[in-house]
Amino acid sequence: ISKGSFLNFFLLGFPGLLPEYYGPVSAFLFLIYLAISVGNIFILVIVICEKSLRKPTYLIFCHLALTDLLFGTVTLPKVISKYWSDNSIVSFYACFTQMYFVTFLGGTHSFILMVMALDRFIAICSPLRYTSLFTNTTVNGLCGISWIMPISWMIGIVIDTMKLPFCNSNIIVQCYCDHISILRLGCENAQASAIVPFGIAMFSLLVPLGFIIISYIFIMIVVLKRSSSTGRLKTLSTCTPQLIITCLHYFPRCFVYMAYIVGFTFNISLNIIIVMMYTHIPAAVNPLIYCFKTQDIKEILKKKWSRGKINFTSKIT
Repeated sequence: ISKGSFLNFFLLGFPGLLPEYYGPVSAFLFLIYLAISVGNIFILVIVICEKSLRKPTYLIFCHLALTDLLFGTVTLPKVISKYWSDNSIVSFYACFTQMYFVTFLGGTHSFILMVMALDRFIAICSPLRYTSLFTNTTVNGLCGISWIMPISWMIGIVIDTMKLPFCNSNIIVQCYCDHISILRLGCENAQASAIVPFGIAMFSLLVPLGFIIISYIFIMIVVLKRSSSTGRLKTLSTCTPQLIITCLHYFPRCFVYMAYIVGFTFNISLNIIIVMMYTHIPAAVNPLIYCFKTQDIKEILKKKWSRGKINFTSKIT
């Protein structure tokens, strides 16, 4: 099949899934999307509305929440409709548009995680200069660059991939259009010519990861030099949310990408489940981490809960 001989792609979704399970699967995916939407919108609203949370760390959380919200919105509605109304067709250009946002948001999320590591690095390694070096303006500028920077080269990746000849099929073995799944539809020479786009995608993933690793190595050195074990634990606890969020984002992605590079293949169904889990479960879980692993948000929620109970009790009385 050549590029010009078809107008649509077909999303395979979960291979071998029987029609009687379409309803439960679509309902489960809808619940995940609902959790992503409600949780991340809540984070955006509470940080915007609470003046005490308008700090660099929480502004970074807002940017991460926005990437998670957009990623879920770009990917989940189509696969939900596939199993809800048995609609697997994605137009050629709609598929590449989805692929662009999947790649773009993944790169943006990685660079914002790098900004988050920089936040912890300055806060712990140079605490006296933190308020002057890492202001809200600085954070918004760095996060803005994280949004803008991937735009140009991700457009290049999409355009290069669109030019490839497709010889194998127009069935995408995935729940959404992503770069690797589309590359697998190309001819052998087409896949070889996609080394540069693949390298750019890996650059946007691994460069932030390298910076994050180096930052936390320095953080650990500084923390271990402190004499008080209580002080060490207290300092490390401020890094816990960032470390959990970073690990959820990077560990499974690096594993899957490395497997692809060395030619190791998973069972198709298992591969799709793994990809769906590591791309969507963290987006649903991250708001809980923001709420229960950060002291300021936790205190605000406790106060609001207490006020709500008092108001409810007074109304009953």
